[in-house]
Amino acid sequence: MKLLTVNLGRPEPAAYADGLTGIDKRPADGPVRVTDPGPKGMGGSGLAGDSVCDLRHHGGSDQAVYAFAREELDSWEKELGRPLPNGSFGENLTTSGISVSHARIGERWRVGDELVLEVTAGRIPCRTFAGHLDERGWVKRFTREAATGAYLRVIEPGTIRAGDPVEIVHRPDHEVTAALQFRAVTTERDLLPRLLAAGSALHPEALRKAREYVAARGV
Repeated sequence: MKLLTVNLGRPEPAAYADGLTGIDKRPADGPVRVTDPGPKGMGGSGLAGDSVCDLRHHGGSDQAVYAFAREELDSWEKELGRPLPNGSFGENLTTSGISVSHARIGERWRVGDELVLEVTAGRIPCRTFAGHLDERGWVKRFTREAATGAYLRVIEPGTIRAGDPVEIVHRPDHEVTAALQFRAVTTERDLLPRLLAAGSALHPEALRKAREYVAARGV
């Protein structure tokens, strides 16, 4: 399991984003420092040199880093019939050998010598993502596939670079994965009660939805 590239985006104007966006991420040439960026709405990306322009919906401590597997990019390449370089999905980390979408909420990864990350949620596609890829019906297609990649929070800051090993240092004993969390908050809301098994490791917005669902139905 390893890190193929660390991808950074600079703010650029785009009609599909109604302003600036940092979704067009490219592999960094050297080491990149990763730290907790602070609360959502105030903090952006956890990676130095990376831009998050829409702080209302993106960035912050619980979405500090976004990872996507090269294997899943390869699968999309075949389906879309076009090359998808590392960073094409706006991911900060392009990995190899890790089933990112099926990582468990609360699973912790050590990347390189210092950085420790914790999985919090799957990625929900937005209009900016669809505009960036310029694929017809992209949000529905991505949602149907439920190969979401994973958002992560920073547990221990550190410096990383392409080629660093990735080690799973903690795997919770529940079965709540990033993909299951994604399905629960999008197309299969009856799965929401199952998310509670992940506890406080879950992204707070998903945890709130699960608790509200359970309270409303008494399940």
